[in-house]
Amino acid sequence: MELLEEIMLLHQGGKLETTLKHPILCKEDLSKVYTPGVAKVCQAIAQDQSQAYELTTKKNTVAVVSDGTAVLGLGDIGPKAAMPVMEGKAALFKQFADVDAVPICLDTKDTEEIIAIVKALAPTFGGINLEDISSPRCFEIEARLRAELDIPVFHDDQHGTAIVVTAGLLNALKVCGKDIKDVKIVVNGIGAAGISVSKMLLHAGAVNLIGVDREGAINRLADYERSHWSDYAQITNPYLEIGSLSDVIKGADVFIGVSAPDVLKLEDVLNMAADPIVFAMANPMPEIDPAIAAPHVRVMATGRSDYPNQINNVLCFPGIFRGALDCEATDINDDMKLAAAEAISSVIDPSELHENYIIPDAFDPRVVERIRMAVAQAASKSGVARKNLLVGVN
Repeated sequence: MELLEEIMLLHQGGKLETTLKHPILCKEDLSKVYTPGVAKVCQAIAQDQSQAYELTTKKNTVAVVSDGTAVLGLGDIGPKAAMPVMEGKAALFKQFADVDAVPICLDTKDTEEIIAIVKALAPTFGGINLEDISSPRCFEIEARLRAELDIPVFHDDQHGTAIVVTAGLLNALKVCGKDIKDVKIVVNGIGAAGISVSKMLLHAGAVNLIGVDREGAINRLADYERSHWSDYAQITNPYLEIGSLSDVIKGADVFIGVSAPDVLKLEDVLNMAADPIVFAMANPMPEIDPAIAAPHVRVMATGRSDYPNQINNVLCFPGIFRGALDCEATDINDDMKLAAAEAISSVIDPSELHENYIIPDAFDPRVVERIRMAVAQAASKSGVARKNLLVGVN
C-alpha cells in the first residue's frame, strides 16, 4: 500500500513540464523571442524549409503517439488511460538521450484518421514514435507513415523489442559458442513484436526460424485470413514444420516468447538442444517461470527487472532516435535497427560476457552514445541521412 501511494503521488499532475532555454526577463527579451523579432526567423524558414531543424524545436523533438488500444499488458484501455505510459515514455527519452518528447493520445481507432492526424502534426516533429497501437492496424499505420513522411517513424512495440532481443541473442549465442546461421529458433506469439523480432533475426543472419501462435507453427502451405501471417509464412519455417509449440520446440536452440504466461512447459525445455537459450518475455508473468527453467537452460532472459538479463526497450529507443535526429534522418530502416542491436551488444566486452550478463544495464552511459553513432553511420551509408555526423571522426 505504501508503494502504491508513492506511485500515485509521483504521478500527481503528470510527469512532464515545459521549461525555457532562455529566460524572458525584460521587454528586449520579449521582442526577440516573440514579436517583432521572431518574424525574421519565420521568414528564414519560409525561404528555406530545412532551417526548421536549426531554428525550432523540430531538431530535438519526437511525438509519442498512441490510440490506447494495446497498452502494456492492459489491452484496450483508451487514450486517457494510456497517457501515463506515454508521459513515461517521454520522460525516458529526456532522461536517457536528452530528446524532448510530447505524448499525444488520440481518441480514434480509425486507421485512416490516425494516419491523417499524424501527417498533419508532422511538421512540428523530427520523428514519430508510435506506441501501444493494436495489431494488425499498427502495421499499416507505420508502413503508410514511413512511406508518406520525410521524418523517422518507429513503432517501438515492434522494432524496439526486436532490436533489444537481437542484441541479447547475439551475446547469448557467444556464451553458448553457437552461430546464428546454424541454430534453430522458435518464436512464440506472432503479433507485432513477434513478426518484427523474426524479421530482425533473419536480417542478422538467422535461417531456421519458426513462428508459432495459438494455431500452431505458421507454414507457407497453409492458408491464413490474416495477410501479415501469410507474408510471414513466406520468409520463415524453411523446413515446413507443423504442429504445436511442443512439437516444433524439439531440437530448438533458442526459444523467444512474446506471447502469454505459462505456455512453455518444462518438458518442452528438456526437449530443446544442448545449451538452450530461453527468452521468456511475457509481462508480468513470463512464458515459463524462470525458477523452473533456469536449472535446465544455458541462458535465461525475461522482460522483468527482478531477474538477470532483462530485455527492456529503454535500451533502444532513446539512442536510436538520438542518432536519427542528430543526422536528420528521413527514416529508421533495417540497417539502422541492426546497427543499434549490434551497438547494444558491443557494450559488454567479450571478457565480461556470461550466462547472467548478456545485455547491458539501461543506466550504462555507453549505451546511448554507442547506438547514436552506429545509427548515424548506418543512416549515412544507406542514404537516409541529411547530415553526416561522421565527418572528422576516425
